[in-house]
Amino acid sequence: MKTFKVISLLLCYPESDWLAALPELEAALAEEAESNGQAAPRMTPLFAQLRETNLIALQESYVATFDRNPSHSLHLFEHIHGESRDRGSAMIDLLQEYWKYDFDASASELPDYVPLFLEFLSLLPDEEALALLGDAVHVIATIGRKLDANGSPYATAFQVLEAMSPVVAQELTEPPVHDMDEAMEMFGPTMDGVEPLMNPGPQVSVVQMPASRRQAAAATTH
Repeated sequence: MKTFKVISLLLCYPESDWLAALPELEAALAEEAESNGQAAPRMTPLFAQLRETNLIALQESYVATFDRNPSHSLHLFEHIHGESRDRGSAMIDLLQEYWKYDFDASASELPDYVPLFLEFLSLLPDEEALALLGDAVHVIATIGRKLDANGSPYATAFQVLEAMSPVVAQELTEPPVHDMDEAMEMFGPTMDGVEPLMNPGPQVSVVQMPASRRQAAAATTH
């Protein structure tokens, strides 16, 4: 389903190349209006922001929304497991799901990164993709509600996904909080923009943010 691919792109760090394709992305959503619940008009606020805001401001807004606000994290398991050991196991389970379909996630972010997960869904038959969406919809809906409460137009993307799910989203409990010693035992340093490395067990690739995104993140701290 192209809708998953479109939303995947819209949730990525803003770059001029895919922003230039916004008319095509909006048209792709319109083509699947019957199956995506009229996603294009529902996401009008997000398309308007992406069209009407200059690139630097979009990038700064994106960093402030997703990189500097843990409640909006685009990593699914962070909202369920926090920094607990269960997060590492969940990562491996999701990677195995990707490998089952020969989906190579090694060059991207961690497996539970929402745009990566949606790109994966876009490659599957609709029935299988929607079933997996249903597995993740509780987290997706939670992120959407938090974004909506903060007035972010990105909330519309998550609301569309929630509406497409065959499963009704349930409220999540807050993830467990662990002390710093346990966190440092499981995760590598992140101050330089490197995603955490899961430990122990099979290791998940450490992937750096694009340089432009790291620069924008650094700028927001000054």
